[in-house]
Amino acid sequence: MSVPQTARSGGAVNVPHVSANVARRGNAFMKGMMITLMRLTGWRFTGADFPDRRKFVLIVAPHTSNWDFPVGIMAMYALGIRGTFLGKDTLFKFPLGILMRFLGGFPVDRTSRSDVVTQTTELVERSDRIIIVLSPEGTRKYAPRWRSGFYWIAQKTGMPILPVAFDFSERAIRVFPLFEPTGDQDADVAALRRHFRPEMGRYPEKYAP
Repeated sequence: MSVPQTARSGGAVNVPHVSANVARRGNAFMKGMMITLMRLTGWRFTGADFPDRRKFVLIVAPHTSNWDFPVGIMAMYALGIRGTFLGKDTLFKFPLGILMRFLGGFPVDRTSRSDVVTQTTELVERSDRIIIVLSPEGTRKYAPRWRSGFYWIAQKTGMPILPVAFDFSERAIRVFPLFEPTGDQDADVAALRRHFRPEMGRYPEKYAP
């Protein structure tokens, strides 16, 4: 990853404190290695404190590039958290499935009578601690509207939503305040979208403001 002029390698990463209540993973070696990688590539954390909650939905935007995934893995290990992301069950076949599960993937069957929201809700209910990580856009292509799955998962499970931006313009992983859904989907999504701007994306033209 090349470092833009707005970022400097070797700067402070400012890793937020993560409480023992949050779903955790990794070890001191992996945490140190990823913090060093963030420092070398100019990435850092900014914004609100990480929430002290056992279960929540974490949404990441703008999602405009394949680079979002390695940045997310780097951030996850630097924080020492275990994020659970959803993927088509066909991606979890051997041998790719081993890596997908190791990184936190959860297979969903889109052909099942039980829809993705229901399958994810059942996973949340049987988990003691969990962070469901989703891109509300659902695609790297230009999407004028967010998909509603993340919102209904939060509503059905009673989980709050943590908005996080991968700001490529300043190499900043921006953590925003935890959001409690009110049940008014249109108003809530509008409030969440106000955190994100096209210039944050790796390819700004692919994000609908």
